[in-house]
Amino acid sequence: MVRTYRTLLQLVFIVTVCMSTSCKQEKNSYFKAAKVKNIRLKDMFGINAFEWDFLQNPNNLDDIDNIYEPNMWLIKTFSQVRHYLDWEKLENTPGGYTFNPTHKGGWNLDLIYTRCKQENIFIVTCIKNDPDWLYNTYPANQRDNENVPAPYKSDREKPASYIAQAKAAFQFAARYGQNKNIDSALLSVNKNQRWDGDQINQVKTGLDLIKYVECNNEPDKWWKGKKGQQTAAEYAANLSAFYDGHKGTLGKNVGVKNADQNMKVVMGGLAKADLNYVKGIVQWCKENRGLNPDGTINLCFDVINYHLYSNDNTEWFSKFVNKKRGVAPELNTMGDIADNFVQYASTLGKKKIEVWTTETGYDLQDQSVQKAIAIGPKSAEITQGDWNLRTSLLYARHGVNRVFFYQLFDTDEPGTSSGGPFGSSGLVTKEKRRPAANYFLQLTKLMGDYTYYATINQDPIVDIYRSGKKEIYILTVPDEIGREENYELDLKGSKSAVVYTLDPNSESYNIKTVPAANGILKIKVTETPIFVQGL
Repeated sequence: MVRTYRTLLQLVFIVTVCMSTSCKQEKNSYFKAAKVKNIRLKDMFGINAFEWDFLQNPNNLDDIDNIYEPNMWLIKTFSQVRHYLDWEKLENTPGGYTFNPTHKGGWNLDLIYTRCKQENIFIVTCIKNDPDWLYNTYPANQRDNENVPAPYKSDREKPASYIAQAKAAFQFAARYGQNKNIDSALLSVNKNQRWDGDQINQVKTGLDLIKYVECNNEPDKWWKGKKGQQTAAEYAANLSAFYDGHKGTLGKNVGVKNADQNMKVVMGGLAKADLNYVKGIVQWCKENRGLNPDGTINLCFDVINYHLYSNDNTEWFSKFVNKKRGVAPELNTMGDIADNFVQYASTLGKKKIEVWTTETGYDLQDQSVQKAIAIGPKSAEITQGDWNLRTSLLYARHGVNRVFFYQLFDTDEPGTSSGGPFGSSGLVTKEKRRPAANYFLQLTKLMGDYTYYATINQDPIVDIYRSGKKEIYILTVPDEIGREENYELDLKGSKSAVVYTLDPNSESYNIKTVPAANGILKIKVTETPIFVQGL
C-alpha cells in the first residue's frame, strides 16, 4: 500500500511537470545526474579492521613475505581499510612513542602499512581510545579507555586540554606522511624494550604510507555518559588541537598538519548521523579559528564522517523498534541523510570537504537488531551481500565519497553469540569470503575504477557507471521480498550486450553475451544487482 501510494504521487508529479513545461514523456526519461563527480565504485568497498587481523608474528618482524599471508588474501578483497588503532599502541608511556614494534602488543605498524601499500590498499588510520596513563587521571569508578581524550577536570572546550593526543598525532603523521623535512629534535621514539635489531623503533620521517588519519571514533558516544561523550564544541576543540595544534599555538610538535600539510584529517565517525553536530563544529571553528583570507571559515577537518546502519530506525540508537532487524538500504531515509550531509559539505567554501561513512553493514545473528534475513531461497549471508552492495551503490548515488563496512571478521568466536547487535557482522571468516566480500572482489575486478554518472530509472533502479567512453549499467530491484521486474534497457543502438551476474560463492562473476533487438535488451531484474555492457 505504501509503495502504491508513493508511485501514484510520483506519477502525479511527473504529469504535472510535463503539463507545465509541455514536455513529451518518454520511456526512461527520468534522469538523475551524479551529485558528486568521479566517485569510483571501488571506493565504496572499504572494511574496518585491527592490526591483529593481519596475523603479524612479533618474533619475525622483518619477514614481509610471510607474516601476513594467512590473512592478506582475505584483506586484499577490499580496496580500502579503516584501521582501528588504539592510542596506547603509539604511546604506552607518556612521550614514549613506538611503531616498529609497538610496546603494547608488539605490532609492527611500519610493516602493516608497507604491505598494504604494496597491494594498493588505501588506509585511513583511526587513532582512538585513551592509554591507561590518561584515563587513570579519572576517579577509579570513572576509568574507561573510551573517556574523552583529555585529563580529568580539563576544560574540554580548550584545545590545550587535548595536547597529549595531538602530540601523538604529530609523531604518527611525521613518520607515515610524505614530509621528510622535519626537525629531528621534534621527533621521539622509545627504544627501551625487549626487541633487538637495527630497524627497531628508529626515528623515521616521510615514509609516505598514510594519507588520511581519523581523530578518535564516535566522539558523541552518549551511552558512555559525560566522561566519554563530547559536545560539538568540545570535539571541535579536540579536532583543532589534533589538526594543526590549534593553528600552531600549542607548539611545533603538535597536530597532524605541523608534520605534514598534505595529510588529511578525518572527523571521528559520528555514532548518530546528526548534521547539527557538524554544524556545531563549524560554528566553533568560526568563533575560535576565524576566517581564511578568502573569507571562508578556517576549518579543522578535511572529511566529514558519520556512521549509519540500515535498520528500522535510521535515527539510530534512540530505540530499536518494529521488526528489530536490518532493512534494505533503499527502504528508509539513508539516502536523504546522505543528501543532507553532502549538500552541507558543498557550502563550506572553496576547500573540498568530502563526506564518508566509515561504519555501516549488517549482522548474521538471529537476535541482532541489525540482522540480514533470508529471502526466499537466499540465505541471510546472501542477503547480507545484496544489502551491503546496494548500500555502496546507494551512497555513490547520493554523493558519499567513501564507504567502510563493519567489519572484516566477526567479533564473536565461531559457534558463540555475545547477544550484541554486531557480533557476526564480518564479511569474511578465517577460511573464506562471505558473499558480500565475493561481490566486492568481483566488482573491483570488473569495474572498480568506473565512476558513478547517473541514474536513469527508479524502480528497478538503473545506474550508469563510466570509464572513459565505456559504460556499464547496474540494475537493481530496491526491495526485500524477492521481487523481480522485467525491464527494457535502451543500449543506444548496440546489437548485443554482455550481462555480468554475481556468484556469491566465488571470486569470479558469470558472463553471458545476449542479443539486443533494435538496441533494446529485455532483461529480468532482481534484488541482487546485475551489470550490463552494450557491445
